[in-house]
Amino acid sequence: MLLGYARVSTQDQHLEPQLDALKADGVDGERIYTDKATGANSDRPGLIAVLKALRDGDTLVVVKLDRLARSMKHLIELGEAIQGKGAALRVLDAGIDTGTPVGRLTFHIIGTLAEFELALIRERTQAGLRAARERGRRGGRKKKLEGKTLDLARTLWNSPEFAAEDIAKQMKVSRRTLFRELGVRTVSEKEQI
Repeated sequence: MLLGYARVSTQDQHLEPQLDALKADGVDGERIYTDKATGANSDRPGLIAVLKALRDGDTLVVVKLDRLARSMKHLIELGEAIQGKGAALRVLDAGIDTGTPVGRLTFHIIGTLAEFELALIRERTQAGLRAARERGRRGGRKKKLEGKTLDLARTLWNSPEFAAEDIAKQMKVSRRTLFRELGVRTVSEKEQI
């Protein structure tokens, strides 16, 4: 039995082109599951439902791979879940059908290349971070208070005339940021300094 899955990312996009392609491939309109959600959203009721509906010998049909999975890792996981049910995956625009030996090979090659690409990205990122550290650069967001501005904030903090709220407003930061940059947890610590 053929089951279809279609997804659009925004309310401005329309499912009709995908639905038409799935029906043209022989999927019964009653067996097409849909979602209107971004690919990054893991809570997709249509995808969950179609995966539950798959049985041994069924084929899940999608128009494009990016409509099915949010990442290559996710695609590989879905491929394994589909295969584990004894079902196949057909991707119309890529000509992949894991119900055939060539389709399974193609899918595994794509998955292997994706894993290789992720490993290369990870390796390059680590090398870049290491090189930056060797040059004395730190990662993360730039501090809101540093240098003379931090010294001024500390001076104002140590003065009994200024409240934490006033100092934060003067420094154009939140109280929380002020506390973090000064290394204090509460206003009561002002009295202890």
